[in-house]
Amino acid sequence: MASAGEHTVPLLDRPPPEAVEAYTTDGSLGFDGNPALKNRTGGWRACRAVLGTDFCYCLAFHGVSYNLVTYLTTVLGQTNVAAARSVSTWKGTCYLTPLAGAVVADSYWGRYRTMVVSCSVGVAGMLMAALSAYLPLLVKNGSSFTGLTSSNIVSAQEYILFLGLYMVAFGLGGLRPCLMSFGADQFDDGDPSERVTKGSFFNWYVFNMYCASLVSSTGIVWVQDRYGWALGLTIPAAVLAVGLSCLVVGSRTCRFHRPRGSPLTRVCQVVVAAVRKFGLEPPSDSSLLYDPWEEDLAVHRIEHTTDLRFFDKAAVIVASGKEVETAAGRTPRSPWKLCIVTQVEETKILVRMLPLWATVVFFYAVLAQVSSTFVEQGIAMDAAVGSVRVPPASMSTFEVLTIIALVPLYDRAFVPAARRLTGREKGISGLQRIGTGLAMPVLAMAAAALVETARLRAAKSSPLSPNATSVLWQAPQYVLMGVGQVLTTIGQLDFFYSQAPAAMKTVCTALGFLAIAAGDYLSSFLLTVVQWATSTGGTPGWIPNDLNEGHLDRFFWMMVVLGCVNLMAFVSCAARYKEKNPIRSGLISEQVRPC
Repeated sequence: MASAGEHTVPLLDRPPPEAVEAYTTDGSLGFDGNPALKNRTGGWRACRAVLGTDFCYCLAFHGVSYNLVTYLTTVLGQTNVAAARSVSTWKGTCYLTPLAGAVVADSYWGRYRTMVVSCSVGVAGMLMAALSAYLPLLVKNGSSFTGLTSSNIVSAQEYILFLGLYMVAFGLGGLRPCLMSFGADQFDDGDPSERVTKGSFFNWYVFNMYCASLVSSTGIVWVQDRYGWALGLTIPAAVLAVGLSCLVVGSRTCRFHRPRGSPLTRVCQVVVAAVRKFGLEPPSDSSLLYDPWEEDLAVHRIEHTTDLRFFDKAAVIVASGKEVETAAGRTPRSPWKLCIVTQVEETKILVRMLPLWATVVFFYAVLAQVSSTFVEQGIAMDAAVGSVRVPPASMSTFEVLTIIALVPLYDRAFVPAARRLTGREKGISGLQRIGTGLAMPVLAMAAAALVETARLRAAKSSPLSPNATSVLWQAPQYVLMGVGQVLTTIGQLDFFYSQAPAAMKTVCTALGFLAIAAGDYLSSFLLTVVQWATSTGGTPGWIPNDLNEGHLDRFFWMMVVLGCVNLMAFVSCAARYKEKNPIRSGLISEQVRPC
């Protein structure tokens, strides 16, 4: 018989097991600020709004960027060089601003608020860009503008356009990194089924992006060419406004995480605290490091690791002064002198990821050739396919179609088959996926070099028809780059998010966009060096204006060699990489408003 003491706590006060299971285990919150319920929030029900916003922002951004150089040259009268420089500078800014947006989201506003504010700024910027196209119509129909000359109108158009474009750059800078991280936040890492689904989210996120890109490169560009720029720039603004509406309407089904302070400040604190104790030797017993349980309730606690021991010095308690008192809890500690173990491990994770990130940069340097040297190669080839002339720039459709075709196959066929063979949730590890993808640029550059060698041979043997090689021979190199995107681009986004500390999710996601910008700059640097080194002494160089007088094939072979070196560097870094190991029992939800 049960004793009376067993019933001192009424049974009704004890939450049933299913009630405990109904809440997420990662500390996420619902829209009302209470712990998120699994059956009412998150998952694909919330991701529909995220993917809708993603589709709208990609369609709007590419709807402006794809044909922007045409608008600058035909409407504003810029030269080809000036227009190309303006577009490159703007795009570079678009890929650099996500890092600033990520810091704001992780430090102050949270991802959702950052997205709403940033998307609103982006909509305003799109409307400003559209206004630049409406300005001549307003001048023509308004008597108050009769004193303006055509040159004044063009100057005003240019000012309004670039004001709007850079508003878009800063607006999307906050939206881009947060949207992907916010979508991944809708899946609970503590739930095995949701953790598996998170891998699929990254696949479909990128699939969504390229579907929007395809619509932009065909539909919106066609509208701009056929119906004019006023309507052609208004449509992207309206589409982005629809994306903002999706984000707001779907907010009640989403899960939220509160910001945990500036991640860059936390990293700087560890570095400064470690440098202050440069002469100290970290203890061999990690239990002697500063790791009070009560200071780490709102974040994932991370187990101590034995590598990168220099940073352990930041958590060493000096046997004199305030730090001993701090350990005893009598006086507040200075985070610039003493850091907790989890904070030290966050810094270690970031440092471990940087070499892997650097190898991914070269992938995007090769990807930059798709819109530069690949197009130049195509211009020197026969673009006629039967009675149809294929614009060389349109060959990139092979890359986009490859991505759209392979993402569903990868997610629905390859991953389940590989999961049965390897026992891994995602079929293969993130590093294996990225490494396989890094081999694709090597193959693509080799294919481009072989095509260029054959093209040069045909041009020299038939001087009367130097462009006799069909442009369709370029298809394999575009397809290989599409395969690389499915593996490396999606893989690195998934990897950086999953390995990022809880306080640095958005910042680490922004590394993917920063890699694209760095790859573009690296490509520009390599082309400049090659042109300088090979065009001395009056020779035309490897990449002259007339490719029949140069050796573009040698540039492609150089990229093959650099790609092999980069792949070996990645394998070496991946072999030494240690994945993070969170202690999940250190996570406690807090009753705060969503951010």
